[in-house]
Amino acid sequence: MSARDEILAAVRGALREADRTEAPVPRGYRTVPAPADVVGLFIERVVDYRATLSRCAPGELADTVRAALGSARVVLVPEGFPAEVGGVPDAADLDACDAVVTTAAVGIARTGTLVLDHGPGQGRRALSLVPDLHVCVVREDQIVAGVPEAVALLDPGRPQTWISGPSATSDIELNRVEGVHGPRTLHVVLVGP
Repeated sequence: MSARDEILAAVRGALREADRTEAPVPRGYRTVPAPADVVGLFIERVVDYRATLSRCAPGELADTVRAALGSARVVLVPEGFPAEVGGVPDAADLDACDAVVTTAAVGIARTGTLVLDHGPGQGRRALSLVPDLHVCVVREDQIVAGVPEAVALLDPGRPQTWISGPSATSDIELNRVEGVHGPRTLHVVLVGP
Protein backbone atom coordinates (compact mmCIF):
# COMPACT_ATOMS: atom_id res chain seq x y z
CA MET A 1 0.00 0.00 0.00
CA SER A 2 1.38 3.41 -0.96
CA ALA A 3 1.53 6.40 1.40
CA ARG A 4 -1.23 7.99 -0.68
CA ASP A 5 -3.47 4.95 -0.23
CA GLU A 6 -2.79 4.91 3.53
CA ILE A 7 -3.74 8.57 3.87
CA LEU A 8 -6.92 8.15 1.82
CA ALA A 9 -7.88 5.07 3.86
CA ALA A 10 -7.39 7.03 7.09
CA VAL A 11 -9.53 9.89 5.77
CA ARG A 12 -12.27 7.48 4.68
CA GLY A 13 -12.20 5.83 8.09
CA ALA A 14 -12.44 9.16 9.88
CA LEU A 15 -15.36 10.20 7.69
CA ARG A 16 -17.19 6.92 8.46
CA GLU A 17 -16.54 7.50 12.17
CA ALA A 18 -17.79 11.10 11.94
CA ASP A 19 -21.00 9.91 10.30
CA ARG A 20 -21.71 7.65 13.30
CA THR A 21 -20.90 10.12 16.06
CA GLU A 22 -22.11 13.64 15.75
CA ALA A 23 -20.54 15.52 18.62
CA PRO A 24 -22.49 18.48 19.95
CA VAL A 25 -20.98 21.82 19.07
CA PRO A 26 -20.17 23.82 22.22
CA ARG A 27 -22.03 27.14 22.30
CA GLY A 28 -20.52 28.57 25.46
CA TYR A 29 -19.36 31.82 23.88
CA ARG A 30 -17.43 34.21 25.99
CA THR A 31 -19.74 37.03 26.90
CA VAL A 32 -18.67 40.50 27.76
CA PRO A 33 -20.99 43.04 29.35
CA ALA A 34 -22.46 45.39 26.79
CA PRO A 35 -20.82 48.81 26.73
CA ALA A 36 -22.86 51.59 28.29
CA ASP A 37 -23.13 53.39 24.96
CA VAL A 38 -23.33 50.92 22.06
CA VAL A 39 -24.21 53.66 19.57
CA GLY A 40 -21.21 55.76 20.63
CA LEU A 41 -18.89 52.75 20.36
CA PHE A 42 -20.30 51.89 16.92
CA ILE A 43 -19.64 55.44 15.73
CA GLU A 44 -16.09 55.35 17.09
CA ARG A 45 -15.31 52.02 15.38
CA VAL A 46 -16.89 52.99 12.04
CA VAL A 47 -14.78 56.16 11.91
CA ASP A 48 -11.70 54.13 12.95
CA TYR A 49 -12.20 52.06 9.79
CA ARG A 50 -11.92 55.22 7.67
CA ALA A 51 -15.60 55.32 6.84
CA THR A 52 -17.56 58.56 6.88
CA LEU A 53 -20.53 58.77 9.23
CA SER A 54 -23.54 61.08 9.22
CA ARG A 55 -26.40 61.14 11.70
CA CYS A 56 -29.98 62.16 11.04
CA ALA A 57 -33.56 61.87 12.22
CA PRO A 58 -35.93 59.66 10.22
CA GLY A 59 -37.51 62.65 8.46
CA GLU A 60 -34.08 63.85 7.27
CA LEU A 61 -33.01 60.54 5.71
CA ALA A 62 -33.53 61.41 2.03
CA ASP A 63 -31.64 64.73 2.31
CA THR A 64 -28.81 63.14 4.33
CA VAL A 65 -28.39 60.32 1.80
CA ARG A 66 -28.41 62.78 -1.12
CA ALA A 67 -25.71 64.84 0.64
CA ALA A 68 -23.64 61.67 1.21
CA LEU A 69 -23.89 60.82 -2.49
CA GLY A 70 -22.26 64.12 -3.40
CA SER A 71 -21.55 64.31 -7.11
CA ALA A 72 -22.29 60.66 -7.91
CA ARG A 73 -24.05 60.63 -11.27
CA VAL A 74 -25.47 57.12 -11.51
CA VAL A 75 -26.80 55.83 -8.18
CA LEU A 76 -28.19 52.35 -7.75
CA VAL A 77 -31.18 52.11 -5.38
CA PRO A 78 -32.41 48.60 -4.50
CA GLU A 79 -36.10 47.83 -4.19
CA GLY A 80 -37.42 48.55 -0.71
CA PHE A 81 -34.99 51.36 0.13
CA PRO A 82 -36.90 53.51 2.69
CA ALA A 83 -36.41 56.95 1.09
CA GLU A 84 -36.73 58.54 -2.32
CA VAL A 85 -33.20 59.60 -3.27
CA GLY A 86 -33.34 59.34 -7.05
CA GLY A 87 -31.34 56.77 -8.90
CA VAL A 88 -31.70 53.67 -11.00
CA PRO A 89 -33.16 50.29 -10.02
CA ASP A 90 -31.18 47.17 -9.10
CA ALA A 91 -31.25 45.85 -12.68
CA ALA A 92 -28.75 48.49 -13.82
CA ASP A 93 -25.24 47.64 -15.03
CA LEU A 94 -23.11 47.76 -11.87
CA ASP A 95 -19.99 48.85 -13.74
CA ALA A 96 -21.86 51.95 -14.93
CA CYS A 97 -22.89 52.97 -11.40
CA ASP A 98 -20.92 55.47 -9.34
CA ALA A 99 -22.67 54.68 -6.07
CA VAL A 100 -25.14 52.41 -4.32
CA VAL A 101 -27.39 53.08 -1.34
CA THR A 102 -28.54 50.22 0.91
CA THR A 103 -29.94 49.58 4.32
CA ALA A 104 -28.34 47.15 6.80
CA ALA A 105 -29.82 44.28 8.79
CA VAL A 106 -27.68 44.98 11.86
CA GLY A 107 -24.71 47.03 13.06
CA ILE A 108 -22.12 45.67 15.50
CA ALA A 109 -20.69 48.19 17.97
CA ARG A 110 -17.53 46.38 19.08
CA THR A 111 -16.32 45.81 15.52
CA GLY A 112 -17.93 48.74 13.67
CA THR A 113 -19.38 46.19 11.26
CA LEU A 114 -22.49 46.46 9.12
CA VAL A 115 -24.25 43.24 8.17
CA LEU A 116 -26.44 43.04 5.09
CA ASP A 117 -28.72 40.02 4.70
CA HIS A 118 -29.92 41.21 1.30
CA GLY A 119 -33.52 41.73 2.30
CA PRO A 120 -35.63 44.77 1.30
CA GLY A 121 -33.54 47.89 0.74
CA GLN A 122 -30.31 45.89 0.47
CA GLY A 123 -30.48 44.26 -2.95
CA ARG A 124 -28.24 41.49 -4.22
CA ARG A 125 -24.75 40.94 -2.77
CA ALA A 126 -22.84 42.41 -5.74
CA LEU A 127 -24.46 45.83 -5.18
CA SER A 128 -22.28 46.52 -2.16
CA LEU A 129 -19.12 45.27 -3.86
CA VAL A 130 -18.86 46.97 -7.26
CA PRO A 131 -19.75 50.71 -7.19
CA ASP A 132 -17.03 53.04 -5.90
CA LEU A 133 -19.24 54.60 -3.18
CA HIS A 134 -21.50 52.66 -0.80
CA VAL A 135 -23.92 54.68 1.34
CA CYS A 136 -25.37 52.36 3.97
CA VAL A 137 -28.25 53.31 6.26
CA VAL A 138 -28.57 51.75 9.71
CA ARG A 139 -30.97 52.68 12.49
CA GLU A 140 -29.74 53.14 16.06
CA ASP A 141 -32.11 50.40 17.24
CA GLN A 142 -30.37 47.94 14.89
CA ILE A 143 -27.01 48.29 16.66
CA VAL A 144 -25.99 45.47 18.99
CA ALA A 145 -22.95 45.19 21.24
CA GLY A 146 -21.12 42.23 19.70
CA VAL A 147 -20.96 39.49 17.11
CA PRO A 148 -22.89 36.84 19.13
CA GLU A 149 -25.85 39.24 19.48
CA ALA A 150 -25.75 39.98 15.74
CA VAL A 151 -25.59 36.32 14.77
CA ALA A 152 -28.59 35.59 17.00
CA LEU A 153 -30.63 38.14 15.00
CA LEU A 154 -29.61 36.90 11.56
CA ASP A 155 -31.20 34.11 9.54
CA PRO A 156 -28.41 31.62 8.71
CA GLY A 157 -30.30 30.63 5.55
CA ARG A 158 -29.98 34.10 4.02
CA PRO A 159 -26.86 35.35 2.22
CA GLN A 160 -24.87 37.81 4.30
CA THR A 161 -22.27 40.47 3.62
CA TRP A 162 -20.26 41.77 6.59
CA ILE A 163 -18.72 45.19 5.99
CA SER A 164 -16.10 46.79 8.22
CA GLY A 165 -15.04 49.99 6.50
CA PRO A 166 -14.25 50.63 2.85
CA SER A 167 -12.62 47.85 0.86
CA ALA A 168 -8.94 47.61 1.76
CA THR A 169 -6.03 45.23 1.40
CA SER A 170 -2.41 45.21 2.44
CA ASP A 171 -1.42 42.24 0.28
CA ILE A 172 1.37 43.96 -1.63
CA GLU A 173 4.38 44.90 0.49
CA LEU A 174 2.00 45.58 3.41
CA ASN A 175 0.91 48.89 1.88
CA ARG A 176 -2.77 49.64 2.47
CA VAL A 177 -4.70 50.04 -0.78
CA GLU A 178 -8.40 50.88 -0.74
CA GLY A 179 -11.02 50.02 -3.33
CA VAL A 180 -9.43 46.90 -4.79
CA HIS A 181 -12.14 44.42 -3.75
CA GLY A 182 -15.10 46.75 -3.39
CA PRO A 183 -16.10 50.35 -2.70
CA ARG A 184 -13.29 52.82 -2.15
CA THR A 185 -15.61 54.90 0.03
CA LEU A 186 -18.13 53.80 2.68
CA HIS A 187 -20.53 56.38 4.07
CA VAL A 188 -22.69 55.21 6.98
CA VAL A 189 -25.89 57.10 7.69
CA LEU A 190 -27.03 56.50 11.26
CA VAL A 191 -30.73 57.19 11.79
CA GLY A 192 -31.84 57.98 15.30
CA PRO A 193 -34.65 59.61 17.19
